[in-house]
Amino acid sequence: MRLLTALPAPDARLLRGLPDPFPGGRIFLGGKGAGAMAVRKTDILDLARMKAEGQKIVMITAYDALFARIFDDVGVDVILVGDSLGQVVLGYSDTLNVTMEDMVRHTGAAARGRKRAFLVADMPFLSYQPGTADAIRNAGRLLQAGAEAVKLEGGRNAAETIRAIASADIPVMGHIGLTPQSVHRMGGYRVQGKTDPQRERLLDDAAAVQEAGAFSVVLEGIPAALAAEITRALSIPTIGIGAGVACDGQVLVMQDLLGLFEEFRPKFVRRFGELRKPVGDAVGAYAAAVRDGTFPGKEHSF
Repeated sequence: MRLLTALPAPDARLLRGLPDPFPGGRIFLGGKGAGAMAVRKTDILDLARMKAEGQKIVMITAYDALFARIFDDVGVDVILVGDSLGQVVLGYSDTLNVTMEDMVRHTGAAARGRKRAFLVADMPFLSYQPGTADAIRNAGRLLQAGAEAVKLEGGRNAAETIRAIASADIPVMGHIGLTPQSVHRMGGYRVQGKTDPQRERLLDDAAAVQEAGAFSVVLEGIPAALAAEITRALSIPTIGIGAGVACDGQVLVMQDLLGLFEEFRPKFVRRFGELRKPVGDAVGAYAAAVRDGTFPGKEHSF
């Protein structure tokens, strides 16, 4: 069966000044029964409009229903089910061992927790590199699990894959710069774009990703000035992580910003909380209460 060619990603500049066809946003009923409340749903056009209007996009990772619900409730725009789960959830040293089964399971969990935020799922290593047929099939599995878009790494070398997935009506977020699935080729997690040849390559990668039909692109681990240049040049939103403040939005791994992950601390991470100690203190207090016989008390017993 021949796939229909998808429309190109919406150009944010074309949306500037146009009336919103759904001024209240797409809505659905949260909860059940007469007390159900209308909830505004963020979609791909909202993200394009945010770039056009200069509104910053807030993106954060989540890997389960509980944290997806918490982040949704406080109003983040995009939840990313990242293959970073390999390091912060599954205990691997990198992202290369994350499987499609891992991503489908965690995408489904996060999808069941969030109601309003736009949900993006990472395509793990070797789920899209072998060929476009595999890429479309695996991207489709992530949408069936509850994602609304997929993210994959690569610039011009990934353009054919991005174009094929987008042509199957599956929204694609690109990812250029420091691409963790290429850790061995890069010789480690190194800032990209510091030399003139690297800079020119990243400018070309950004243009190729947009031309292939991506609706957005993550810029990771590149100089702030280069990220600003790319952001000005593209009509699609840029999401920065270690790429300076000029990007259209920012993303952080939840365990990093909450102060839960101690194995390494990238320079670009700002800890907005230090939750490792209070969590440890609470579990330590529970253990002490069990051991000294003060838990459970009468008020916890039937």
